[in-house]
Amino acid sequence: MFTTLIAAEELARHLEDPRWVVCDCRHDLADYHSGRRAYQLSHIPGARFLHLDEDLSGPKTGLNGRHPLPHPATFALRVGALGIDNTKQVVAYDASGGPYAARLWWMLRWIGHTAVAVLDGGWEAWLAGGYPTTTAQPSPAPATYTLRLRPQLAVDAAYVSGHLGDQSFALLDARAADRFRGENETLDPVGGHIPGALNRFFRSNLDSSGRFKSSEALKDEFGSLLDKRVPSETVHQCGSGVTACHNLLAMEHAGLTGSRLYPGSWSEWVSDPSRPVSR
Repeated sequence: MFTTLIAAEELARHLEDPRWVVCDCRHDLADYHSGRRAYQLSHIPGARFLHLDEDLSGPKTGLNGRHPLPHPATFALRVGALGIDNTKQVVAYDASGGPYAARLWWMLRWIGHTAVAVLDGGWEAWLAGGYPTTTAQPSPAPATYTLRLRPQLAVDAAYVSGHLGDQSFALLDARAADRFRGENETLDPVGGHIPGALNRFFRSNLDSSGRFKSSEALKDEFGSLLDKRVPSETVHQCGSGVTACHNLLAMEHAGLTGSRLYPGSWSEWVSDPSRPVSR
């Protein structure tokens, strides 16, 4: 069972295995339809397409962020419609270094599925390896996914607010450094960060080839950043709860297990003007 990362070579050996399901999560925040277009042009054989906004997010209220979580029962039904039941090994990939695939990885864990991994290096690693691609879209037989929700994997804004100033609490912001500082903000109406947050740009988890750094290197880097804070007291956030999953995945891959996600993240945080902002 693969629970964090999987190499393209390993996935290629299981393409014909009916117990495995591949999910294409390619997306571009600046182009709503880019992922679906890319999928239609070429994808890993058998891969099912999931859209960040349509499949991996729920309805927006204006107060719950740009990519709020869907109702867990709704997501379980969507997973089942793709032919995923509780026995399947799921592998997710994207073409952006892994953040959208990591969102699916985290959401499946949230509803109780542990046999899920992200393709290390994503679509680029698959192409570089010379593995097969196709334009054929599968028609999977629907399955029943039995929901086993793990609500403890997520925290809300009230939890974050209640722990501001707590020296044992670590809040890791996965956005780029300029957005963390409050500069060049183009996605949200307010620039800055949650007071006390630490900045760990999600791409810092990758090496020059676009693959995740070794578990040892990640353990050292996160250990230095957390400065003796434990994973169970660590919460991840970003702009809307997507790239934060990349940091969470990197920590799990490094053996730093038990950190949690603030799904609403910055876009939810600033929807209430009474919440403090740092720049």
